Amino acid sequence: MKLSQVKNHLKSLETIAFELPDGSLVPNHFHVTEVGKITKHFIDCGGTVRHEEVVNFQLWNANDYDHRLHPEKLVKIIELSEKVLGLQDLEIEVEYQGETIGKYGLDYDGGNFLLTTKATDCLARENCGVPTEKLKYSLSSMTANSCAPGSGCC
Repeated sequence: MKLSQVKNHLKSLETIAFELPDGSLVPNHFHVTEVGKITKHFIDCGGTVRHEEVVNFQLWNANDYDHRLHPEKLVKIIELSEKVLGLQDLEIEVEYQGETIGKYGLDYDGGNFLLTTKATDCLARENCGVPTEKLKYSLSSMTANSCAPGSGCC
C-alpha cells in the first residue's frame, strides 16, 4: 500500500486499528514512533546494483493505556514527514515488535490496516543457478485429453 492510500483511508476513519497476520490486533494504545524513508542500495547475487526506497512506520506500545492515536493526528504526522523529509508516494513498510522486530507490508480491509507478511527471494535466478520450480502433476488423476501440447503438464 502506498502512502497516499493510507492518508485517504485515515480521512474516513474514526479510530485506527492494525491487525497482525495471525488475526490479533496491535493494542489500541500503540504509538507511531517513527515515520521515515528507508533507502536500500545493494548488489544482488547476480551482480546487479539495485536501489529500493520505502516509507517506514514504526509501531510501539508502552504501558500508556490511556493513549489512543486518532486518524487526524496520524495524517498530520505523515504530512509533516512529507514536508520535512521530502517523502514521495512510496510503498509502506511497518516495523512492529513482537518476539523480535518484524517488518511487514501494509494492506487495508475496509476497517483495519493489515500487517502482511514479507518474504525474501532471489532477485537474480537466471544468474545464480537456482532452478525454477516445475509444476507437479499426478498422472493417475489426468484424463486422456488433459495433457495438451503447451499446457505445461509434461
